[in-house]
Amino acid sequence: MPELKLLFLQMAVILIAVRLMSAAFRFIGQPGVVGEMAAGILLGPSLLGRISPAAMNGLFPASGLGPLYALSQLGLVLFMFLVGLELRPGTIRGSAKSVIIASQASILAPFVCGGILAWTIYPRLGNGAAKLPFVLFMGAAMGITAFPVLARILAEHKLMHTRVAVFAISCAAVDDITAWCLLAVITVVARPVANYIPPPVRFAVLGLYILVMVFLIRPVLRRFLPANVPPDLSRFGAAMILLLASVWTTEALAVHALFGAFLVGVVMPKGGKLEAGFKDRLESITLVLLLPLFFAYTGLRTSLALLNTVEDWLLCGLILVVAVGSKLLVSALSVRVSGMSWREAFAVGVLVNTRGLVELVILNVGLDLHILSPTLFSMMTIMAFATTLMTAPLIDWIIPPSSRSA
Repeated sequence: MPELKLLFLQMAVILIAVRLMSAAFRFIGQPGVVGEMAAGILLGPSLLGRISPAAMNGLFPASGLGPLYALSQLGLVLFMFLVGLELRPGTIRGSAKSVIIASQASILAPFVCGGILAWTIYPRLGNGAAKLPFVLFMGAAMGITAFPVLARILAEHKLMHTRVAVFAISCAAVDDITAWCLLAVITVVARPVANYIPPPVRFAVLGLYILVMVFLIRPVLRRFLPANVPPDLSRFGAAMILLLASVWTTEALAVHALFGAFLVGVVMPKGGKLEAGFKDRLESITLVLLLPLFFAYTGLRTSLALLNTVEDWLLCGLILVVAVGSKLLVSALSVRVSGMSWREAFAVGVLVNTRGLVELVILNVGLDLHILSPTLFSMMTIMAFATTLMTAPLIDWIIPPSSRSA
């Protein structure tokens, strides 16, 4: 089968590029995931397509991207399940008030600033989408924090057990929950006639579904999937069935499949051998094999050539300034008010400004919903890459490596 042979070749090329770029970026002190994001962009029209359009079109023909897309979506479903699994809402109890104030400030300020910016650029880059979903989506996309990438940066920089890390991780967790709830609302608004179910009905059903998952399914899972027992094949299979059922349900409600995956991860029992078993079974295949396919698919949809005027690049710079200024500065100010020093406050601001992979996930949703134009998608992808790239050097400048514990 030619399609199968092409898919295997695509996967091999993608994995080679991702491994090489990951190693290169680690060598210069950046998280490997930044290199993986870069590899995806380089395999698309931004570099490979410019050097050899024939090679890119031969390797990634438009008619041969269906299997690659399907596998990348499977990787995203498993990834969002793992993201939800890593969230620890209970860890913020000791400083819940400060964390909630800081996290909501770090969502609200970018949401408002991003919405104002979206309202301004809508006539130029609205892509034919309704104005309300466009404005809401841009605001939500500005407020994202990449929880998994943030955790890996903290671990690699020996900051995981510091007060800054605990506060930043807690803020990121609340940010993620808020952002995905916002995305659920936006997708309902953006799909007003999906499945012929009116938006108010879908809002009600979605709210009911969340309540069922939190107050009914979660206690059942705690009983039948005890945290201190590793998942055997039957338990693992049951969890995967629940995951697929949740994904189907949210997609049927025209919300998004990834919200369903995230929600299952959130309600799963935390800690112990159960969580470790899920990670052992899923992380390697997801992070090493499937997610690189998503990076490549995103790269194929990103074209720097679309930014072909000075005005386009100035607008891209403005998006970056708004994203960083509204997220980093407001987060730092709200953390400072909570009692931390200015150095700690700016460190938290830098960390929650990390957008990484989760931002790319959100942006692809916007492109699939035809809210973002290809040009604006490329601008926002640059913003996601830049805000992730700046995290490591800024945190090293604010908290020098010599002052950290081993």
